[in-house]
This record gives sequence, C-alpha cells and structure tokens, in this order.
Amino acid sequence: MFYGRETELSKLEKLYASDKFQCAVIYGRRRVGKTTLIGKFCEGKSALLFSALESTAEENLKEFSQAINSFLYPGSSVHADYRSFSDAFDKIAEEAAKSRFIFVIDEYPYLAKADKSISSRLQHLIDHKLLKTNIFFIICGSSMSFMENQVLGYQSPIYGRRTAQFRLEPLSYRLAACAYPALTPEKQVLLFGIAGGIPHYLNNLDIGADGDIESAIISRLLEQSSYLFEEPSNLLKQELREPATYNAIITAIASGANKLNEIASRTHLESGLCSKYIGALISLGLIGRKTPVMETVKNKSIYYLKDNLFNFWYRFVPGNMSMIAANKSASVFEAEVKPRLSEYLGRIFEDICIQYLTLFADNLPFTPKEIGSWWGGNPETKKQEEIDILAIAGKKAIFGECKWQNELLDLAVLKNLKRKAEIFRDFEEKYYYLFSKSGFSSGVIEAAEKDDSINLISLSDIYL
Repeated sequence: MFYGRETELSKLEKLYASDKFQCAVIYGRRRVGKTTLIGKFCEGKSALLFSALESTAEENLKEFSQAINSFLYPGSSVHADYRSFSDAFDKIAEEAAKSRFIFVIDEYPYLAKADKSISSRLQHLIDHKLLKTNIFFIICGSSMSFMENQVLGYQSPIYGRRTAQFRLEPLSYRLAACAYPALTPEKQVLLFGIAGGIPHYLNNLDIGADGDIESAIISRLLEQSSYLFEEPSNLLKQELREPATYNAIITAIASGANKLNEIASRTHLESGLCSKYIGALISLGLIGRKTPVMETVKNKSIYYLKDNLFNFWYRFVPGNMSMIAANKSASVFEAEVKPRLSEYLGRIFEDICIQYLTLFADNLPFTPKEIGSWWGGNPETKKQEEIDILAIAGKKAIFGECKWQNELLDLAVLKNLKRKAEIFRDFEEKYYYLFSKSGFSSGVIEAAEKDDSINLISLSDIYL
C-alpha cells in the first residue's frame, strides 16, 4: 500500500520530466518506505533495479550481472557474467547512450563495504560517461551515518555529483492515519502509539475493515508467531554487532531511566561507552534525545524511545513473556496492556500535539523558531516544573498542556498552565493552547471566548 510520500514522489517526477542526467540520493532508517517510494516512481518507466547484498564483492557482482541481464533481456535465458564492476558500469553507460532509463542501486552501503573502490568507480562513471546521457541514477541506503558521511559527505568520491537528495523521515501522525482512514481519532492515536510513522509497521498491523485495532494488537504484536513480535530483536540483530548490549540499553530507557548516568548504571556500562552505544541507536532512529526548549546545557538532555513500536514492545512484552509463550496473548492484553494504555498514550498524545502545531504553524499567532517541551526548576517555589509544549520566537511564546484523559479539561488545568508560564518573565506575548482528548468544561470554554490568547484544540480538531 502506497501513501504518505506524495511530496517526495512529485519531486522525483519533476526531476524525471527534465529529461537530463539526474543523480538522486535517497536514504532513511529501515522500514521507512524507501524501496516502496522508488518502486512507485519506477512504475511505467524503464528501470534497472539492483539491491546490493550484505556479502562479498564477488557475490554482489554476480547479482548485479543478473539484474543487468533481466533488464536488457527480459524473459530470456541469456546470462552474461561481467568480469568486474567497471565492465558492468560500462554496459550501463552504453545502454544509457541509446535510451533513457532509471538505474537504482538499493542498499548501497552493502556494496561500498564489499568493494572499497566502488565509490571511485561511480565517480568516474558519472563524470566521464553518465553526465552525457539522460539516465536517472538513484543511490539508496538505510545506514544513515554511512549515507551522510560516505555518500553526501565532502570526503566522498561522489560528493557533488548528486542533483537531489531525499532523507525520508517517519510519516507524521496525519499521514500515518492514511493507512486506516476509517479509524476514529481515538483509535488513530492508538495506531500511532504502536506503529508510529513507519509504513512497514502500519501495513503489517493489517487492521480489518471493522477497525478492531485491539484484536490486531493481540494477533500482530502479542503472539510469538507474528512478524511484528519478532521485529525489535530481528532489527537489532540485523543492524548491530552486540544486540544484547543494545537490548539492555533500550530496556533501561523503557523502564524509566532517561539520563545517561542512569542508563549507564542500569546497564553496568562506563558512561563514555554507553554514550557511544546510545549514539548508534539514535542513528537508527530507535532512540531520541531532547533537551528543554531554550536550554543549552548538555547534562539536561534526556533519552526516550523514539520508535513507537519499540516503545510499545519494551513496555508491555518482556514482563509478560511467559504468558505470551503459553498462548495467553488475549489475557495479557486484557490484564496487562489495556489498563495501562491510557497512561502509555499520554506521551504519544503530547508528541502528536507538538506535530499538530508544527504542521499548522501558519495558523499560529507567530511562527515558532523552537518548539518542544520544557522542564526545570521554578525559581520562586524551588520545585521542579514541567510544561508539555513550549514554542518560542523572540519575545513571543506558546504554552501548551495536553490531557489524554476521559474527563473534561477544567479551569484548574488552565490556571496551573498560566502559573507555570509566569516563570518566563521575558516573554511579552503569551498564548495558551489546551489539547484535550475528551473536551473542555464550560468554564474553560467561557474563558477562551473572553480571551483570544487561549486556544482549545479537541481530538477531532487534530485529525480534521
């Protein structure tokens, strides 16, 4: 199922319409939809697609030869083995001089690691042959650090040869909702809370037409035989050399350790080494790091599980593994997951509300230069305070409160938000945004009608 990448697809089509040489670099974390986007773009066009293997140069050359044969002689038994990548590239250049086609190297980091000279060979191919053609060349990869340093970086032999680059991020909550548009807004929040904006996860939930997302969680996430149940461990094994250590770090964060010293203590790792491991997980898009808005002190940073599937899995699966192994997944959901979903979705709702303000920034009283959360000490009470959303620009600020609860948001919440906003005396203009799952009390509605600085955002508004 293709959805949510219309902007990127439109840009690729615009480049293709130029009818001249193009070299597009497409990269992003695994499962984010790179190959699906490329496949959609190639529909109805002549295309040679080669997906590199995590193997030797010889095996990759053999696979590459087969890809060329399938492209040039579809349905034929012709099987030409090229002696070298240079020979194979020469053949591609020869064909590009005759007619236009798309040439894709997917999982490029595998190929570059198998043959250290491949980037230099591609540089020579582009500079001396492909630039004279109208071929559409796509280099794609999942290793974020490799693609940014070894392909897009200044030290790369193919630096400066690209004509476009696309870093695919997970879909926003609104685009993720396109996977199952019939779901109610409340179920959409749950959907985003368990699959995030990763198309591969959204599709594999396979929610039926009846919108029974709870049954999908049981069968797709809480049963050992299901694909998504194995995804966290499989992804760690696939991407990392020491999955057990990374698993321990993720477990520590899922259990509430969010500062470096806390994570290092729970995993029995030295802080410097722990930081290195965390950096690898950040590059994979599994862990995020955030600091309070306006804060520059590094030790104020906290870590969180950025990937919602990992967040959900590590929150609910490890402690219930025995019951799951005994085929009691439905019981686990009813007794252990369902009663804690509201608490779990509280942070998810905050993330969605921040995305809402970002996506609809044109409708705000000013354009934020920085947006996120804030936590810190109150200089008057000497107590720690938290503000769900703080968006700032110059002397203007938006203070936001997000309530994922079954009760109406009442005046006490608004008064408390205004009290916390008093900590920030330097802002001349202050606006208050209240987000509520269940609506607002008559007192809050009346206050908003009298004061233009107060804005009420319901769940239906968020998914409008």
